[in-house]
Amino acid sequence: MLKQIEGSRAVAAAVALCRPEVICAYPISPQTHIVEALGEAVKAGGLPHCEFINVESEFAAMSVAIGASAAGARAYTATASQGLLFMAEAVYNASGLGLPIVMTVANRAIGAPINIWNDHTDAMSQRDCGWIQLFAETNQEALDLHIQAFRLGEELSLPVMVCMDGFILTHAYERVDLPTQAQVDAWLPPFEPRQVLDPAEPVSIGAMVGPEAFMEVRYLAHAKQMRALELIPGWAEEFRRAFGRDTGGLTHTYRTEDAEVIVVALGSVLGTIKDTVDAMREGGTKIGVLGITCFRPWPSAAVRAALAGARRVVVLEKSLAVGLGGIVSSSVRISYPGSPAAVHTVIAGLGGRAITREALARVFAEAFAGTLPPLTFLDLDRALVERALAREREQRRSGPIAENILRDLGTVASRAG
Repeated sequence: MLKQIEGSRAVAAAVALCRPEVICAYPISPQTHIVEALGEAVKAGGLPHCEFINVESEFAAMSVAIGASAAGARAYTATASQGLLFMAEAVYNASGLGLPIVMTVANRAIGAPINIWNDHTDAMSQRDCGWIQLFAETNQEALDLHIQAFRLGEELSLPVMVCMDGFILTHAYERVDLPTQAQVDAWLPPFEPRQVLDPAEPVSIGAMVGPEAFMEVRYLAHAKQMRALELIPGWAEEFRRAFGRDTGGLTHTYRTEDAEVIVVALGSVLGTIKDTVDAMREGGTKIGVLGITCFRPWPSAAVRAALAGARRVVVLEKSLAVGLGGIVSSSVRISYPGSPAAVHTVIAGLGGRAITREALARVFAEAFAGTLPPLTFLDLDRALVERALAREREQRRSGPIAENILRDLGTVASRAG
């Protein structure tokens, strides 16, 4: 059924169709509308076999999800930014215990300074926690990936994080195709846990494991993620046949067949990149796009195949590894069959800064000309940076950086509205 709907409510509708039995909720922008919509559905009787639990923190939300999943319930929660960091210990516990929890991360910058706008810093901070991480380009893909996430997580007994760009997707109204309950029931089997706490057969979970077995336990978590690389493409094709649209998978390419330069990115920025590529193609520039849907496990073979013919690769990242540069580009360099020096990192959109077609066209043209540096910060105000650096050189007690920069801009504090 085609419907014009907010992204958050589209995701809530998809989660509801998956028949969760426990939903744990703690509000934090920009994920709040998702759990609000699910709470409304539970209260109205739309999810008769589901318990909606308001908790006191994000740590509690993940802890309750762990308990519910361990008891054999299909569990779901959502968070963003500082909320994901607050539940980090429990996030690791969920994957270490092999519990198939599904969680939406409405991607948002991490402070300090406080920033509620979109980038990918939150999800990237947990990239090695053992969860499968899927990134949505559109609201339709976000909707579809949640349905696939429950099946994938429950088959492997691993938790799955579905990442969608905060505000850009969560609060955008777009037309999506909502499946019927019958369609989802036919595609997503009832939850049959691979492990469950049962008073008739007492076991311990999360028990102490010493050096004699800890490496083997961790290796098996890695092996499960490698198994996901085998399952995801086939299930994406099965989903396409059942629902009539191509979504999910490990990666997706756009105009890469003869591309000399290929741009790699995750999330909603792919739409702007594709528009930029279309315009450059009209001018005769051979450029293409590789979108990463599955970031963890990293689809090295698929990336290598997609980039095999490229002379240069530009990785556009909405996060920053301070002291290093790119996060995604580190994985791309390992997978790229050419020289690692031909992989360029472009840091863009931090804290919600606009990523324009004009700015993208400029850096892509520099890549073709061979003048793009290994690391670029898109639209960085260098004069503002130099002023801050000069202040620190001249004054020992130079004060807080963020507040000083706001004063330099003539702004007291940034406002969301």
